[in-house]
Amino acid sequence: MCFSVCQSCSQSFPCAGRSVRNTRLVWLHMCAENVCVCVCVCFNRRSYVGVELVQWLCEQCMYVRCRTTAVRVWQVLLELGVLLSVDQRVVFSDSNSYYQFSFEECDSASCEFRSNEGEWPEAVRLLLQLAPYADGVCSVWTHFTYTSEWLQSKHLQRLHSFKSTSVLSLLHFDMLTVPFSSRPQEAVGRVCLKERGRDVLVLRRVTSSVTSPSERYVVVSGTPLKILEHLLSDLRLDDQRGAPESRESEMLLDDFLLTYLVFMSTSDLCQALSARCRGQEEGKDALFRKRKVLQLVSHWSRLYKDFLKEEEHVRSFMKTLYRCVLEDLYEFPTLEKDLKEFQKLLRRRHFKHHNDSSSALCQSKPVHQQLSLKENCLQPRSPATETRDVICCVYVSTDSYLSVHTHPSMEAHELLRIVGQKMDRAEDDTVLAVVSQTGERRVLQPSDCVYSESLTPQGKLLACRRDLTEILPPLTDSAELSRRPVRLLGINTWDVAAALTHLDWSLFKSIHEQELVYYTLSRAPGTGHTAALSVLLQRCNEVQQWVMSEVLMCVSLNKRVQLLKKFIKIAAHCKAQRNLNSAFAIIMGLNTAAVSRLNQTWEKCPGKFKKLFSELELITDPSLNHKAYREAFKRMKPPKIPFMPLLLKDITFIHEGNKTFHDNLVNFEKLHMIADTVRMIRHCQSDQPGEFFSLQSELSSVHYLHIIDNQQTLFELSHKLEPRA
Repeated sequence: MCFSVCQSCSQSFPCAGRSVRNTRLVWLHMCAENVCVCVCVCFNRRSYVGVELVQWLCEQCMYVRCRTTAVRVWQVLLELGVLLSVDQRVVFSDSNSYYQFSFEECDSASCEFRSNEGEWPEAVRLLLQLAPYADGVCSVWTHFTYTSEWLQSKHLQRLHSFKSTSVLSLLHFDMLTVPFSSRPQEAVGRVCLKERGRDVLVLRRVTSSVTSPSERYVVVSGTPLKILEHLLSDLRLDDQRGAPESRESEMLLDDFLLTYLVFMSTSDLCQALSARCRGQEEGKDALFRKRKVLQLVSHWSRLYKDFLKEEEHVRSFMKTLYRCVLEDLYEFPTLEKDLKEFQKLLRRRHFKHHNDSSSALCQSKPVHQQLSLKENCLQPRSPATETRDVICCVYVSTDSYLSVHTHPSMEAHELLRIVGQKMDRAEDDTVLAVVSQTGERRVLQPSDCVYSESLTPQGKLLACRRDLTEILPPLTDSAELSRRPVRLLGINTWDVAAALTHLDWSLFKSIHEQELVYYTLSRAPGTGHTAALSVLLQRCNEVQQWVMSEVLMCVSLNKRVQLLKKFIKIAAHCKAQRNLNSAFAIIMGLNTAAVSRLNQTWEKCPGKFKKLFSELELITDPSLNHKAYREAFKRMKPPKIPFMPLLLKDITFIHEGNKTFHDNLVNFEKLHMIADTVRMIRHCQSDQPGEFFSLQSELSSVHYLHIIDNQQTLFELSHKLEPRA
């Protein structure tokens, strides 16, 4: 399938420029019928004053909101050669300078802009995509790549042979052919913005059946500042939102904010936004610029939530931005709404009022005084009490520990009570000790907090007797295991799966999208920026180890078979509850070498359970890049919990398999791929699960897991249960 000339003309900058020219000439003809003196003189000599061209465009086109924008549109026409300067100027001037139109025409009789005069506002809209870069300083280098059929069109040949000096100096058309099968349904155009002879921004034209006929250009690569400048210029304000172009602009902004840490620091971003807020534009351009910066910062803050509140330079930047916009409130009263919204954002994220009386005083003042008073009475918020979940590991023997899902403020006596209940030990006979790196054991007092101020354990925790010996001997002692009750057999499998899903969801919903980017970049699990993600990953590993431990600590063959059946059903229920994180962990736990080698146990497992397990194993099949898992997960509706290690693997492969910089330009297409993958978290969290009704027994069975963390112990137990033949 090749493109018709009409289709391509609708996206041709020269054709769009000629459409604006023709509309201007028709308008002059209409005016000449009524005002045949002054207008006809100007029309007959075919010269036009710059200030009148600007005024006409501002009045006639809905997409041109101010004179600065109109100047840039005419500058684009000047660079295209559609408009010519009488005194050979290369920069369009909103003054009494004279300009003339060239009379080059498109060879296509079916040119959309030529045949439909009503399309000229869309032509302006297309030209506005180049307007931010047409300032007489930067040169624009456009590469068009077309199918071989399109290269034969007379229109493109005409375009390539353009003789205008201004066009040849600023626009160069490089005809490249690509295999017809590579882009069967679109022609791809690239615009390269140069400064001082170097590329600083590369844009690509995107063709989509869901957008309006006016195509758009998206970022391919560029310097951080130019990418930010393009995104701000492309951003739609609240009164322009809702259109497909607006949604696409917001998505590109989302890509940038989710991944900017790959190529720049938060401090650099704050400095760049401060510079944009203090730009040199005046009038409406200055108003739009500040409104767009406010909208970007609001989006940034909503996206990062609590991530930004600890950044000192972010707090300083937001206060500076607030004062900067506040100073312009006298000149631009329409900023009041945006400023009030931003004020709420400041209070919610970083600040609080001293007292209610200050607020009451503020309400009695005019709006500019009110905002100023509130800005003065805002103070940094004191650090909030940490409420995130943690997983505490308490060793009960040399080769096993009790995993306790709890809160950071837990005291030693609370932890001892849980250990006593789970391990059938009297609380009075046990103490909690901290083991240092040198092996020294220090007993914690009952009221001592288990976690330090940095929310890390004070050391390796050990539940031991008062003589500081472990409460359990090594688990290879089968006599101890033979007396161990198998509590899981007495609990309904659906309830256990529901309890697992409830706990996993409580961890998963607290994960921020940015944690995946931080985790991929820093490789520092457990840091403040990846705390929730690290806990969920730890939980996934522990569920797998818990399955292995429960099976291998069960001495009775019949009970062991019952445990296999239980875990298979729990995994199936987790999948039905759209919790693939635990489902994956259970299946992998049953597939480990120490468990899968128990032939006698598996042979006694009924056939229907073996068949069910084989079906469940399919979602863990890594072939074709985990195709089975991806298809099954895609069919599930949110809320759902993905298998987090695989999601991190995807992001890591994108990050390490694609260069962050091409010719010193940020590879924005790579960032889009990372952001698209990271947004999976948002999609999965987009709905809330139903109520979980679980008894305390089910909750304790999954909140407190007895885990063997020694691989040698696991294999020894496996061989003791079923020795080699």
